[in-house]
Amino acid sequence: MEAMVTYRSIYGDVMVPASFVIPRDNNEWSKGCWDLPLGNIVHRLRLRHDFLTGDTAIERKNQLDGLGFVWDVSEHNFRKFLTALSIFSKLEQEEHEHTIMASTIRVPSKFVVPSDDYRWPMILWSYPLGHPLRQQALEEIGFRWSGNATLGWLDVVHAAAIYSQMHGRVLNPPLQFVVPSPPTPDSELDGLWPWPERLWGLKLGQRLKDVRVKGAYLKGPDSNIRKAQLDNLGFVWTPKRGRRRRS
Repeated sequence: MEAMVTYRSIYGDVMVPASFVIPRDNNEWSKGCWDLPLGNIVHRLRLRHDFLTGDTAIERKNQLDGLGFVWDVSEHNFRKFLTALSIFSKLEQEEHEHTIMASTIRVPSKFVVPSDDYRWPMILWSYPLGHPLRQQALEEIGFRWSGNATLGWLDVVHAAAIYSQMHGRVLNPPLQFVVPSPPTPDSELDGLWPWPERLWGLKLGQRLKDVRVKGAYLKGPDSNIRKAQLDNLGFVWTPKRGRRRRS
C-alpha cells in the first residue's frame, strides 16, 4: 500500500502501467519499495484480486478505493471518453444556441480539451478528444470499426481467463454456464466479486461451445493468436462425453 500511496503522490493517480517497476536509488521512494514490480501487482489486483483475501480484504479494498484505484480500465476509459464527448456537445450547443445545428456531434480532428478552462473537469484537461487519438482510445477498449467481432472476443477471453483461474487452469465450463452477478446486490463484498459487471450475464458456456463446434471467433488474421490464448487458459477442445455437473 505504501508503494501505491507514493505513486499517487508523484503521478497524481494510480493508473500504473503494467511494465512499471519502482526505480532504485530514487529518494522519492523508500528503499523497501525499490525494484518492486508495481505494474504487475496492479494488473494482478484487477484481474484476480490478488492480495485481497482474508480478514483485511475489505479494509484493503477501501484503502485502494480511497486512492482512486481503477478496477476496470476499459470501463474507466470509456466513461472518460463519453464524459468528454458529452461536455463538448453541451458547450457547442451553448455557443450556437441561436443557430440551427445538426444533431450529429462533429469533433475537430485536432481538438484537445483546453487546460485552465474550468468548464471542463481538471481530470480532462489536455485530453485528446479529436481523431485519430479518439479512434485509438476506442480501439484500446476493444472497439473495431469493421464490426463487433473483436469486441465480443475480448469479453469471451476475459471471462474465460477468470473461469480458468478459478478452476485450476482448466477451461471447460458447462454449456449452461452464465457469468454470475453478486448474490446480494449492494453488498460490501461486491467489490471483491471476481466477475466485472460488464461480463455479468455472458453465456460463456454457449460461446465456448460455438468456438468448438462452429469455429466462432477463430476466423481471420487473429485466429492463431486466439487459439493460443485458449490453449494457455487450459481450454478443453474435445470434452469427454457424458453428463456433467454444473459449476
